[in-house]
Amino acid sequence: MKISDVRIRLVNREDNKLKAVASITIEDCFVVHDIKVIEAADGAFIAMPSRKTNDGEYKDIAHPLNTETRELIRKAILTAYYDELKN
Repeated sequence: MKISDVRIRLVNREDNKLKAVASITIEDCFVVHDIKVIEAADGAFIAMPSRKTNDGEYKDIAHPLNTETRELIRKAILTAYYDELKN
């Protein structure tokens, strides 16, 4: 799988742990929007797009099926996020 594009939209609220929202394009033919970049005490991580259920839980709408793919997506998004912060 090739991630052909990553777009980052920074969120400029200082009191918020949400730092950016990302979209990725996979192999120039499939897009996933609303991947969140969240800053935690031990560094940034990503959260896949999700929906709140009737019982108040959040369930992912789209997500990788294995660790290798999750890591590929995580690295691509966080690299683009840190590059965006430098600009």
